Amino acid sequence: MSEWRMKRFWTEAAPVETASGWGIALDGRPVRTPAKDLLELPSRALAEAAADEWNAQEEVVDPGAMPVTRAGNSAIDKVRPQFDEVARLTADYGGTDLLCYRAEQPAELVRRQTAGWDPLLDWAAADLGARLLPVAGVMFQPQDARALDRLHREVRALDPWRLTAFSDLVALSGSLVIGFAVAREALDPDEAWRRSRIDETWQAEQWGEDEEAAEAAEIKRLVFLDAARFLRLAGS
Repeated sequence: MSEWRMKRFWTEAAPVETASGWGIALDGRPVRTPAKDLLELPSRALAEAAADEWNAQEEVVDPGAMPVTRAGNSAIDKVRPQFDEVARLTADYGGTDLLCYRAEQPAELVRRQTAGWDPLLDWAAADLGARLLPVAGVMFQPQDARALDRLHREVRALDPWRLTAFSDLVALSGSLVIGFAVAREALDPDEAWRRSRIDETWQAEQWGEDEEAAEAAEIKRLVFLDAARFLRLAGS
């Protein structure tokens, strides 16, 4: 049996202002989420981007080519009803942040980690009020409870739309600090992704690049950039 796929039935998709934000209308009919709630977004820029995705569909709708719409659906159907749990799981990355676990050798990898990650930990201490400390090796080392509490409060201050994108940034990079650096525009998303891949880049240089791993990493990179874009548009 072939998989059912929605066919394009509309002529034009357009952003429309609602009582509590911005929606998307297909020939005047409002778009709804998979859970049948109205797809209402927090900014016109975000609604315009979603409408562009609907207009770009051809005969058959490809959800994979609609990252803004998918993130909006997730924010409404999944993150908003489970906000506390999503915020907790996301904030917990601070206790095992990628930037804190350092190689002891070789010297060149240690140098790259220090150059790429120390400035971000310094930024987090200054901008977020949370000093996380690097440790040598991969064994778990607890961080300062006050710093982690501060990071938890910063995550909980996000709204559901921003938390949806932010949680992707954090999970894909393995770093709560990198997520905040992108969210606060302290770091370009492409550069943020590069810094999150210092270890993998080093390994590829030493042993050669695995084609499947490279393809998987590229998919993750594009999702990371989509999340950064959604976060930026949500605040426009």
